[in-house]
Amino acid sequence: MDPALHERAEAWLADDPDPATRAALTSLLEQALAGREPAIEELADAFSGELEFGTAGLRGRMGPGSNRMNLAVVSRAARGLADHLLEDLSLVEPLVVIGYDARYNSRDFARASAAILTSAGCRVGLFPRHGPTPLVAFAVRHLEADAGIVVTASHNPPADNGYKVYLGGRAADETGRGVQIVPPSDGRIAARIAAVGPASSIPVADSGWELLSDQLHEDYLTAICALPDPAGPRQVRIVHTAMHGVGTETALAALARTGFAEVHTVAKQADPDPDFPTVPFPNPEEPGAIDLALDLARTVEADVVIANDPDADRCAAAVRDEHLSDWRMLTGDELGVLLGDHLIRRHGYHGVLARSIVSSRWLGRVAQQAGLEPATTLTGFKWITRAPGIVYGYEEAIGYCVLPEVVRDKDGLSAALMVAEMAALARAEGTTLIARLDELAAEHGLFATSQLSIRVEDLALIPAMMRRLRTTPPTQLLGSAVTTTEDLSEGSVPTTGLPPTEGMLLLSAEDTRVVVRPSGTEPKLKCYLEVVQHVPAGTSATEMTRLRARSGERLDQLQGELREALGRA
Repeated sequence: MDPALHERAEAWLADDPDPATRAALTSLLEQALAGREPAIEELADAFSGELEFGTAGLRGRMGPGSNRMNLAVVSRAARGLADHLLEDLSLVEPLVVIGYDARYNSRDFARASAAILTSAGCRVGLFPRHGPTPLVAFAVRHLEADAGIVVTASHNPPADNGYKVYLGGRAADETGRGVQIVPPSDGRIAARIAAVGPASSIPVADSGWELLSDQLHEDYLTAICALPDPAGPRQVRIVHTAMHGVGTETALAALARTGFAEVHTVAKQADPDPDFPTVPFPNPEEPGAIDLALDLARTVEADVVIANDPDADRCAAAVRDEHLSDWRMLTGDELGVLLGDHLIRRHGYHGVLARSIVSSRWLGRVAQQAGLEPATTLTGFKWITRAPGIVYGYEEAIGYCVLPEVVRDKDGLSAALMVAEMAALARAEGTTLIARLDELAAEHGLFATSQLSIRVEDLALIPAMMRRLRTTPPTQLLGSAVTTTEDLSEGSVPTTGLPPTEGMLLLSAEDTRVVVRPSGTEPKLKCYLEVVQHVPAGTSATEMTRLRARSGERLDQLQGELREALGRA
């Protein structure tokens, strides 16, 4: 074993405040010293660098080491955030609210953060039990807190955890209150974290923080339950799954309070379980993740399936497609445009409708036809919800913000209420959500999207693929000449007018669009693909189904072209 690696591991052992990770590292080190290759590889990865704090906070696999989520890393993050609020921003007794999901160690990480922030001179409100991420985003605005922390890894695998940070109150301007951090705040907090000394020496309070009351949950429910039209129809049969997460209680309470009485829950996925035993990956978008919900929907003859991810900040929906004689999941873009259309037509929304650059341009067409202003932002709700005048925003990764004045982030629970309302209205009018998509396609064209994700073991391959794309970009997409090739890292580019971000954008003469960018949370290069087809007047529902199938074929072909362009064919 590399002597330097051995030295780093021993230094970590001497400083680790957590007996559990000390024991795990001791065992791993013994195996590595005995020459066991898997242990050496695991140890090398655990100390391959520092878990980087960025705009998404922290996220990674749990375990001992500088490149893992653990008490030492979380302790430094908490102290670094405290120093940013107290020193960089010169705030007196800043208020920080802290929530957490039901993953392994989430409660311990949250409580440790409360103790460290309290010791540093912050006022701290700690949620008394696990709960949805949107509740913390709500609390930051509702309580005028200066910062918020959520210990969650959202829909990542069971071995992961994360640390998400919001700013608010005196620490943010009006557009940023209750919003995830963006530069330069992330860099300043990261610098403060780097300056924190040994984790075992960080002062920790024994008490002094406040346990937030259940009234906060009640206030959140009151706010989101005011959105559905009280005079609207409620005859709709719903299947709901929380994907082994923390959303069941709040989702069912909100649906019941707004009059949606016939809700069937997927019993095996209703209670929090950090092992996520019924799914290979706890993300509603993943193949097989909602199979249990679909089975229940067929049994009870439901109208709609609503799925929240484990921390309930995302929402997916599935409906029966009569032309396919089966259920199908709506894509994030399809649900995004349906929600935007619904909020305009049924709720009279006026203002800016925002989407990220990797999401479908369909929403912009709908907004423009209604005389409203569309906005395109960088990826992530930290940018989407900062769009001036925003009334609705979405991202293709099943994230929706339908009440930005209440929750300035994606919120899968308020979105679930709107999905239920849309399904009830469609049933009352003798139509379907698929039929409404057909109508929107007839008005604006059929927009179809998909994603190509290239996962790598060697992180150096990601910049290499981006260099290849910049150096020799494709000249055609699906046989149509590429008319626009823009390097998004240059910023203020003609098509987007956005700040710099790592990525490339390609447009063809036939309106095919490709955006390529590295993932911010996983070792992946992501390619977001969109094709648009004209829909002739008088196109039947059956023919629309054929057009959708044709769009799917074109997207598959486009994936092949992108693989070749990136040298991954």
